[in-house]
Amino acid sequence: MFKKMKNIETAFQHVRTFSLVFLMANILIVCFALYRFELRQGKGNDKVLLLPSGKLISGELTLRKTNIGAEARDHVRSFHQLFFTLDPDDKAIRENLTKALYLADGSAREEYENLQENGYYAGLVAGNISQRIKIDSVWVNPAAEPYQFRCYATQLIIRSSSKTSRSLVTSGQLREVSASDNNPHGFLIEKWTTLVNTDLKTEAR
Repeated sequence: MFKKMKNIETAFQHVRTFSLVFLMANILIVCFALYRFELRQGKGNDKVLLLPSGKLISGELTLRKTNIGAEARDHVRSFHQLFFTLDPDDKAIRENLTKALYLADGSAREEYENLQENGYYAGLVAGNISQRIKIDSVWVNPAAEPYQFRCYATQLIIRSSSKTSRSLVTSGQLREVSASDNNPHGFLIEKWTTLVNTDLKTEAR
C-alpha cells in the first residue's frame, strides 16, 4: 500500500513538473510573439503608401529633425521661385505672388506692395517682359530656431529685344509653423531682405 502511495506521489510530482515546464514554455512563446509583433508594428508605422499619378508606391517616414535642413532649403527655394517667376499676365502674377506670400511674413508682403506701388508689375505686363530665377544655392543654419538662411540666385529679365542677368542675394530666418496645403513644409520666412540685386550682363536676343 505504501509503495502504491509512493508511486502516486511520484506521478503527481512528474505531472506538476511537466505542467510547470509547459506553462513556462507557453509564457516564453507568448512573450516572444509579442516582442516580434511590436517590432513589426514599429517598422510598419514607418511605412507610408503614396499615390502619385495613380501609382501606388511605398515610402518610409523620417523624423522632421533629421531632415530639417533639406526641408528648410526647399521652402526657401520654393518661395523665391514663386516670388520671382513672373510673366506679362496679371492673373499669373497674382497667382504666383499669392502662393509665395503664404510662405513668408509681412516682410515679403511689404516688398510686394513696394514693387506694386512703383508700377513694377504693371511694367512687366505693358512691356511683355518675363522674369525668371535660377537658384544657385541656399544656405540654412539648422542648429537653432529661428533658422537663419541666405539664398544665392541669378535673376533673368527677358524682353523682346534683350535678356538681362542679375545677381540676387537675399537673407532672412525661418520659423516653424503648422504645415498646410498652402505651406506644406511648415516654415514661415521672417525678416526677408535683399542684400544684392545688381546687373551682371545684358545680351541681345
